[in-house]
Amino acid sequence: MRLRTAIAAGRWPLLGLLLVVAVAAALAVGRYPLPVRDIARFALAGLHLIELPAEQWDLLYNVIVQIRLPRVLTAVLVGAALATSGTAYQAVFRNPLVSPELMGVLAGSAFGAALGILVSHHWAVTQALAFAMGVVAVAFGVSVARLAGGASVVMLVLGGVISGTLFTALLAVVSFVADPYQKLPAIEYWLMGNLSLTDLRTIGWTALPMGAGVLVLASLGPALDALAMGDDEARSLGVPVTAVRYGVIAIATLISALTVSLAGVVGWVGLIVPHVARLMVGPGNRRLLPASALIGALFLLLTDSISRSWYNVEIPIGILTALLGVPAFLIVLHRARKAWL
Repeated sequence: MRLRTAIAAGRWPLLGLLLVVAVAAALAVGRYPLPVRDIARFALAGLHLIELPAEQWDLLYNVIVQIRLPRVLTAVLVGAALATSGTAYQAVFRNPLVSPELMGVLAGSAFGAALGILVSHHWAVTQALAFAMGVVAVAFGVSVARLAGGASVVMLVLGGVISGTLFTALLAVVSFVADPYQKLPAIEYWLMGNLSLTDLRTIGWTALPMGAGVLVLASLGPALDALAMGDDEARSLGVPVTAVRYGVIAIATLISALTVSLAGVVGWVGLIVPHVARLMVGPGNRRLLPASALIGALFLLLTDSISRSWYNVEIPIGILTALLGVPAFLIVLHRARKAWL
C-alpha cells in the first residue's frame, strides 16, 4: 500500500509538467503555427527582459494573447471542472457510470443557452441563462427525489434522470420554434461545444468560482472516502453525511453549469477522465480528485488543439470529445471491468 501511494504521489510532478508543456504546445498550434522559441521570446519581452520589434510584438500579441490564450485557459478550466465534478458525482453516488449528464446539469444548461439564443442577441444573456438553468435542473431533480422518498442515492439518481429528460424535451421545444435560418444554427453550434467564443474578461469572472469549486471538491476527498464505506460508517467517523452529499452535489453542479456558459455542451469528459485517473492513482478520492482535474485539463487541451488544426474547418470540440471518449472508455472498461463486477 505504501509503495502504491508513493508511486501515485510521484505522478503529480509528471502531470503538472505535462500540463505546462501542453499549454505551451496549445499556444503554438493553430492555423498560424508558432515556434516555441517565439512564445518564449514573447514572454521574456512581456517581462521586459528582452526587446522585440514593434511589428513582431503586435503580431505575437494578437495571436497569443487575443486569440489563443482565452481558448487555452477555457480548455484548462472546463476540462478540470468537468472531470472533477464527474469524479465527485461518482463518489457521492458510488456508481462509476455517473457523470454531470446524469444529474441533468448539461441538459438544463443546454436548454438555458438555447433559450438565451432564442430571446436575445447578447452572449451575456445566453451565458447567464445557461448557468441558471443548469442549477435549476439539478434543484428540480433533488426536489423530485425528496418528494418521492427521501435523499437516498437511488432516488437522487432517478430524480436526475427525470430532470434530464424534462430539460431535454424543453430544449427540443426551443429548437422546434427557433428560426431555422438564424437562431437554430446558432443553437446547434452551441450544443456541439465551442471554445472560440470566450474572451479574457469572461474567463476573469468565471475562473474564480470554477477554481474555488475544484479546490473545495478536492479538499472533500477524505469525507468522500468515508462515504464510500457507507452512510452508517461515515457517520461513525464524524462525517455529516447529508451535508457532504448535498454540498458536493451543489458545488459540482455550479462548476458544471459554468462550463456550459463558457464552452457549450462538452460531453464525456466528466465520465471518462475519472476512470483514467483512477487507473493512474488508485480509488482514493484524496488523490483521485486533484488527478482528475489535471488529466481533464490535459485531455481538453489536446482535444482543442486537434479541433483547430486537424482540418481546414474547426471541428466543434463536443464532437471530438465524443469521438475520442468512446474508444478511451472501451479501453478503460476492458481494464477496469473486474473492479466493477
